[in-house]
Amino acid sequence: MSDNRTATYPVTPRSKVKRMYERGAYDRAAVHAVLDAAFLCHIAYVIDGQPFCTPTIHWREGDRLYWHGSSASRMLKHEKKGVQVCLTVSHLDGLVLARSGFNHSANYRSAMCFGTAAIVDDPQEKARALEAITNRFWPGRAETLRPIDGQELKATTVIGMTIEEAAMKARDKGVGDDDLDDAALPVWAGVIPVSTVIGALKPSPVMDPSIAVPEGVAHYREGRRLDEVLLETQALYEKR
Repeated sequence: MSDNRTATYPVTPRSKVKRMYERGAYDRAAVHAVLDAAFLCHIAYVIDGQPFCTPTIHWREGDRLYWHGSSASRMLKHEKKGVQVCLTVSHLDGLVLARSGFNHSANYRSAMCFGTAAIVDDPQEKARALEAITNRFWPGRAETLRPIDGQELKATTVIGMTIEEAAMKARDKGVGDDDLDDAALPVWAGVIPVSTVIGALKPSPVMDPSIAVPEGVAHYREGRRLDEVLLETQALYEKR
């Protein structure tokens, strides 16, 4: 894990929250909580003047972020020698309905991270990262699986990025016009909560039915919120 020398990331013109700045934060704990509660991120970068934004799975170790993909990926080829990227994560927590269209909003959590992304060439770091992508989400699972073979290793590229700057922004409140004259209007207003909830497990049809659900998968119980489970498995991963 990286050594967090300060409690907050540096605030620069690049990372400073400008609109609704009071909703922003730069402390590592707040940024990491948003990152760790998500399974997917979006990575923005530029190739020959053309902007791209790629969704992918990410995971975190201290101030270091990782993602992986096919060795044939345009994004990964572009990031081979190191390139500036912006990695974002967002959670939709609620739909906010007011008495005017202007005051409709959403409750959310988001994080924006800046850094230089580059392919992980060190064999030990790459092997550890590929094991981590399993154990971070399903604690202890990597040790129970068939080891990755040479062809799979060759076909997979791992990207690493140390977070240089980052900001978190969130909204978690009710209707914005509750204290305005609009509050007297005969229009329904309120918040519709939104979350991603885990469904019932669907075992492989060719698996021996006597095989029990392992402890690392048992966290994903039906009805639980995914973001809460991911924060839980991240905490367990950090203790390993």
